Amino acid sequence: MATITLGDRTRHIGQPSGVVVQQGTRATAARRSNSQLVSAQLVHRTSDADVLPTGWTRLGGDRFLVRARWPHDHPSFRPVAGLPSPILISETLRQTAMMLAHAEFGVPLGHHFVMWDITHVAHPERLPAGTAPAEVTVEVTCSDVRRRGSGLAGMDCHMDIRSRGRIVASGGGALTVTSPAAYRRLRAERLEDRLPIATPPPAPEFAGVLDAREVMLAPAAEPGRWQLRTDRRHPAMLGRSNDHYPGMVLMSAAHQAAHAVADSFYPAYSSIRFSRYAEFSSPCWVEARPAPSEGAGATAVRVTGRQDEQLVFLAQLAATAPTV
Repeated sequence: MATITLGDRTRHIGQPSGVVVQQGTRATAARRSNSQLVSAQLVHRTSDADVLPTGWTRLGGDRFLVRARWPHDHPSFRPVAGLPSPILISETLRQTAMMLAHAEFGVPLGHHFVMWDITHVAHPERLPAGTAPAEVTVEVTCSDVRRRGSGLAGMDCHMDIRSRGRIVASGGGALTVTSPAAYRRLRAERLEDRLPIATPPPAPEFAGVLDAREVMLAPAAEPGRWQLRTDRRHPAMLGRSNDHYPGMVLMSAAHQAAHAVADSFYPAYSSIRFSRYAEFSSPCWVEARPAPSEGAGATAVRVTGRQDEQLVFLAQLAATAPTV
């Protein structure tokens, strides 16, 4: 579950155009095309290099067209089989939903988000390949928009990602919004928790990454089982007041576990559902097992994260999407 506190002082977000953080950190946006670069604050990242959306246009109602750029050489989004990282697709969905929640639905920057699930289906044969950044557009429809008084309490988002006019991936998820006061009440006993010293990682290649800082798993005695780990130097953990493991760390761990047990497939289908926070205070165990799949020779992996005998997340990754 991804969350970050960004403070409550008055400031101006120079990017994108039309977005201003006013007293009380309430973000508002002009109802027009926003073509300047999106600030890191709007997508809950700490570095501009991690920001994927570059602007957006409101199409009418709760529909939007978002422009995004996919990097080719970002350390957290290494290409898989020459194609954009599946985690890059999920992160595009996550950042897009948070950006719109702040800039179009008025969620103050100090509020916390819970992403309950993120699912996408990709078309590998259509995905942009090559060694240069790729420009994509994201068509977003927000539904089941729930209000708490005048503020946003939660919503669902469906997104179609296009490259060169063709849909290359579709997906979305559900998020809820929590005020700083409510979050402090919810997390009162955990607010001071700090990331433990990471257990040593195995060679990065086992997880399909190049940098040891990107390895989210430490080996356990049982095959197909690892302890969740995060290097203190990892950018996702720097400059943030996290009191638990962020959702995208769990997403990365799930993909790395799937790669470790079945490294010869591109997960065109990715679905992860979060049940609770992954705490710093006790080990979180990640297990990956082959799963039933559709189609001859298709590969599928089921990944779970458990902590103190309770399910933290369930992820399913497959070479082909299940038939609904």
